[in-house]
Amino acid sequence: MPPRKSSSTGLSPSDARRLLPCLTSFMASTDSRARIAFDPLEFPRRYQEPRDIEVAGLLAAALAYGRADLFRPKVDALLQRMGSSPAAFVRELDVAGARELLGGFVYRFNVGTDVAVLLLGMGQALREHGSLEALFVHGLEARGSWHGALDAFTSALRDVPMEPLRRALGPERGLQHLLPSPLGAGAAKRLNLFLRWMVRGPDGVDLGIWKRVRPSALLIPLDTHIGRISKHLGLTRRNDLSWRTAEEVTASLRVLDAEDPVRFDFALCHYGMSGVCPTRPVRENCARCLLRPACATGRETMKAGKVRATP
Repeated sequence: MPPRKSSSTGLSPSDARRLLPCLTSFMASTDSRARIAFDPLEFPRRYQEPRDIEVAGLLAAALAYGRADLFRPKVDALLQRMGSSPAAFVRELDVAGARELLGGFVYRFNVGTDVAVLLLGMGQALREHGSLEALFVHGLEARGSWHGALDAFTSALRDVPMEPLRRALGPERGLQHLLPSPLGAGAAKRLNLFLRWMVRGPDGVDLGIWKRVRPSALLIPLDTHIGRISKHLGLTRRNDLSWRTAEEVTASLRVLDAEDPVRFDFALCHYGMSGVCPTRPVRENCARCLLRPACATGRETMKAGKVRATP
């Protein structure tokens, strides 16, 4: 059963009035162009054709876990070997081609068979639907919910013959982590990250190549950084990284911007990634943080006078 949709929001109207100007100043101060160099978003931004952007984007998002300096070379090497058009490559890909590309591939939880399923599934989707966008919209229309649409999307991508792949590349190992189906109660951070890239924009961050899905429907790509900062800012009262927490954070952000609630994600996530807003608050960092007037943790840290060395 999919997670129950929550209509709650952690953000009161008074909190929203205090937070919005802080977030607006914070967003204006973020050097998004510089931060993209540290983000898997750099990979789909290499391409101009929408289908190439989709394929490179989903591959990059699916493998974007762990340390960036470890997953980025893996993604880069695969895309280099896929040639100038990743979409053309996956359309023509077969089991023999997957074995040639992915023999010996290992990245943390995933082996070549896992990635082969993703690539073959994307190729099948392009041949049958014309685009990954069309496949996602088909699921959205059929299921009627964001969770249902993503579940249908991953299920369709995984619908490839497994036995030939196992004979060619060995058994799968982390396929459920790479491409979860059924989707379950987790926040599906990397899938929602991919959807943000495709749906929002085009702007200085996201690519906006999908025109049949509205940015207002997006769900925040919830990870440890967004979860921590969201609690600081009163966007959620929940402690876990579940789908329900992502819904609550997104509902709070819709109070600030109903049409484009996840536009704050990139800047907030990279603020956490940079180490400026660590798990243990640093007084010197809080003192100069533009979000502090709306941040309960920042105000408490300043009031308590906690001091330790800035990392």
